[in-house]
Formats: sequence, structure tokens, C-alpha cells
Amino acid sequence: MSGLSGARVAVVGLGTSGRAAIEALAAAGATPAGHDVSEAALEAARTGAEVPAGTALHHAAGPDALAAAVIDSRPDVVVVSPGVPAVSPLHTGAAAAGLTVWSEVELAWRLRAPRPDGTFAPWLTLTGTNGKTTTVGMLESILTAAGERAEAVGNVGTPIVRVATRRGPDAPDVLAVELSSFQLHSTLSVSPQAAACLNIAPDHIDWHGSYEAYAADKAKVYERTQVACVYNEADPATRAMVEEADVVEGARAVGFTRGTPGLGQLGLVEDYLVDRAFGAERRHSAAELATLADLAHLAPQGTEVPAHVVANALAAAALARAHGVAPEHVRDGLRAYAGGGHRIELVARAGGVSFVDDSKATNAHAAAASLGAQPAGTVVWVAGGLAKGARFDDLVRAHADRLRAVVLIGTDREPLRSALARHAADVPVIEVVPGEDGSVMPCAVTEAARLARPGDTVLLAPACASMDQFAGYAARGEAFTRAARELEGRIGR
Repeated sequence: MSGLSGARVAVVGLGTSGRAAIEALAAAGATPAGHDVSEAALEAARTGAEVPAGTALHHAAGPDALAAAVIDSRPDVVVVSPGVPAVSPLHTGAAAAGLTVWSEVELAWRLRAPRPDGTFAPWLTLTGTNGKTTTVGMLESILTAAGERAEAVGNVGTPIVRVATRRGPDAPDVLAVELSSFQLHSTLSVSPQAAACLNIAPDHIDWHGSYEAYAADKAKVYERTQVACVYNEADPATRAMVEEADVVEGARAVGFTRGTPGLGQLGLVEDYLVDRAFGAERRHSAAELATLADLAHLAPQGTEVPAHVVANALAAAALARAHGVAPEHVRDGLRAYAGGGHRIELVARAGGVSFVDDSKATNAHAAAASLGAQPAGTVVWVAGGLAKGARFDDLVRAHADRLRAVVLIGTDREPLRSALARHAADVPVIEVVPGEDGSVMPCAVTEAARLARPGDTVLLAPACASMDQFAGYAARGEAFTRAARELEGRIGR
């Protein structure tokens, strides 16, 4: 079935997806061996229920030792965690040694379980610098509204290899697959029913080695697409990706736009989300899918539906329509989608100042959407973290007029500090250097509140990753929310 029976497979990275990969490989008759530089990950693999007893597990004292151990074992396949950079000794050494390297996504595709009729559940895949998790959640909700057993997987939720290999009454009818550039780097044969790239902007330069390499991995989402390649009319780079992709004959390019759509596009007509890409009448009329009112619950309190939310909804609708979902199910699914946390979320008011958590803004492209939604001169911006090799001159230059003050956190403050000095020299900047007691966010919120005036917004939109000081963006947002609500309790709204 999988061609992996008897194969020796090195699984690099023993987090949740790595342990799931070992479990699936053993069930397929392969001989997996686990490798990690983290003793904690190895202990979780040894004591967890997923990894079969007797599986070889190896600790390596750093990236070089890890690469040497894996390459010297000469496995038939290496399944690599997205936490291992493309520029790491493991990836470069494996390529030089001629080893086959797969992502967990590639493994899931090769191990996916057939349905009773011998066919496989189709995959609807999407990537982008920003908006992936919201869009895949919307897509899952739309598919569920249509009566499908659907699950959002990939870069979110349950490891995809566990869902794709599921059999019986709980097996999925269709998968909504969020793919990071890390996962796409080693994904080689996935053939989605429909695929989308929402947008592309510089990010993860440190992982890929260059913006060009990052963009090339993002473009892989369109390879071997069967029905529709969905792209963003506002981002010409995504259209260029479609034009260059090697797709299944008959696959069409389908654009989404926040303007009036042309033939082959989804877009907006007044307050209606409409479709002129699918359906028999598309040459002469547009099918109504939903209204902006159906998305109103996703807007920050008292504001219009943000432009990026509309764009995400159109992308999700396009993928669902390529799967055959009816217009009314698009509407019902968007109404039912509750949204995720830490995305431009008003979490407190204190002393007439609003506190907004957009911790999910882990790069400049996402932070720009948050800053751009605020009135000029009213934002105390809490920013910083792991910059991932990015620079912030364009972001600061474009949104300096929004800023009253800035509070910098994180280990990579220099790129933001220098961009602010060049393009917003008159804006006060405070840097928070916490002690060892986890005080960074209470200190940041206290400083931000001191700098804010009634009517202002303290905006956590870090433009950076969180893992320098927090377990993830959610933990960062929760810390901000706790600190803001404690302030609200002390001084009132």
C-alpha cells in the first residue's frame, strides 16, 4: 500500500508530529528510529503511548551530531520535523548524501487510508505568510456545514498523519490542510484537489536562508493541483506562482479580490461575497455566497469587518466551491466560524485606553494589518520577539503616523529599534528587559499604559515570533491579556 513495509526510516524531531509519524510508520510495517537534540522530547517519546516499545530512540548533542548520526545510519527515508531549518546540517548533509527527506505531510499523503470504494479523501491545501489558520478554520466550518466529515490539519490541530490514516466511521471525507513553508520544503508528491496561497511577504528568512527560497517553498502548494489554483488578485506574486506551477491538466486559476470580480474570480459586490468562478451561470451572473453581515462577529467590537478577514473568507469559499460545496453552505459555515484567539482581539479597557491582543501577528505583514486599522497617533505599540532575520523599515515607514509610543520586548529588539530611529525618530520608545521572574508582559503593559492617553489603543502586534520568551504566540497573548485585565481591575475602565 505505502511502499514502506520493511523500510528503515529516521524520524528527526520527536514532538507531537514526530511521535505520530513513528506510530504510523510502525503500523505500516516500517522500522522507524527517532532522533532529537532534546532530552525532554526523547523522554516524552519513551514514556508516551504513541511510540511502540522497542523503537530505537537516539539523543544527539547538537545539530552537527544529529546530522552525522542520521546520515551515518543510511536510512531509506528521513522524516524531518518542521523545526529543523532548511539551512541546517541535517538538510544540507542529507541532500549531499542523496538521502530522501520527507515532511510529515508527505508521509501522511503516502500512508493515507483508502475509503471503502478504493478512493481517497481529497485534500484542500493552503499556505501564505498570514491568514492561514483563520482561513483553514473557515474552510473546515464551511465543509462541515455542507455535511462533510472535515478536519483542519497540517500546521494546526491533530497531526495530519494520524487523521489521513484513519479508517472506519471516523475517517474524514475531506481534509482542510494548512501548510507552512517549513512543511512544504520537504513535501514532494501531494496532489490536492484545490490549493491556495493567500499572500507572500518576507518571513522565516533565517530558516530558509533567503526570501527567494522561502517563496519557492510556498509556491510548492500549487504543484499537482487537480481542480483549482486559488490566488490573491491583490498579490501578483501568488498569480505568478500559479502560472509557473506544474498542475494536473484541466486545473484552473481562480482569483479572489475584495473588488468586483471578473470571470473566474470570487469577490465583493456591495456587501455580498459572490462567485464568478464556479457554477453553470458564471459567465453571465455571480452566485451570492454570503454577506459582510455574516462575518460581522469576526470584527473587533464596534468596527467594520477587517479587509483581511474578508479576503480569508473569499479564499476559503473558493477552496470549498472547488470541492463542490453549495453557496448556502458557504454562508452557513462562515456564520458558524467562531474565529481564533489572539487576532486583533479587544481584551480589556483601563483608564479609557483599549488593550488589543494580536499576538498572532508574528511578522511585519501581519503587524501592518493591525497598525493600519488604527487611527493616526493613537497607538502604543508593543512589539518585538524573535525577528527571524527580518527587517522592519517598510513596516515602520508606512505606519509611523499611527504611533504615539512603542514598547519593545524580546531578544531581537535591534531591528525594530533601528527602524524606529530611522523612520519614527520623534516617537518615544521604551525597552523592557525583564528579570528571570517572567515579568516581561506585566512590565510592558504597565509602561504602555503610562504612555497612552484616554482614547488610545495599546496594541500587542509583535511582528516577531514568540519563542524567545514564551511557549508560543498564544502564551504571549494570554500573558498580555492577564496583565491588561489586572490593570483594568485596579484602575477601572
